[in-house]
Amino acid sequence: MAADSCDKIGRMQARVKICGITQAEDAVVAAEAGADAIGLVFYDPSPRAVTIAQAQQVVQALPPFVTTVGLFVNAERERIEAVLQQVSLDLLQFHGAETPAFCEAFQRPWMKAIRMKPDVDLQQEAERYSHAAALLVDAYQAGVPGGTGETFDWARIPSQLSKPLVLAGGLTVDNVQQAVTQVKPWAVDVSGGVEQSKGFKSHSKVAQFIENAKRVPFE
Repeated sequence: MAADSCDKIGRMQARVKICGITQAEDAVVAAEAGADAIGLVFYDPSPRAVTIAQAQQVVQALPPFVTTVGLFVNAERERIEAVLQQVSLDLLQFHGAETPAFCEAFQRPWMKAIRMKPDVDLQQEAERYSHAAALLVDAYQAGVPGGTGETFDWARIPSQLSKPLVLAGGLTVDNVQQAVTQVKPWAVDVSGGVEQSKGFKSHSKVAQFIENAKRVPFE
């Protein structure tokens, strides 16, 4: 993520990614409220999917030091390469069944989303995706690659993981402070939890979510 979030005595704050951005205005509001990253969805079935033109407008509107993340779900290599040729993305987020070798093929930092099925072992996934910049953990719902709006049992997350952890899945203004307190993630990721309608952010919820997420310092 973009900024190093440490307070004066060296304690950490969770970074915040606002995902599912579809318009420049929402991106700017998120950045001004303190978002460390914004997410652009390049997955056509999603109600938050963006075109190349939309993505370009969002990226061009952002101030410096905000990480731009491109989300893909089982996309063809040619599709990802075409996006990268036209949109300035800092980090790739893979939300499907992509192999480690596929994720590593684009000369970009990347993170792998892990849907928390009952039998998932996060330590094993961290070893499998050993070159990932981070693992993003999300709620599991059959047939839905992400954006379910559901939480999962955060106690399933190991206290020590070999990769930075990005917590997603059903986060809202009301529960993000508890999530950060319990999990102590590197970052939190929200989309539907700060929307007024699918693809359009509530500016007040974005600001409150970021404030609540960063309110909890931890070692």
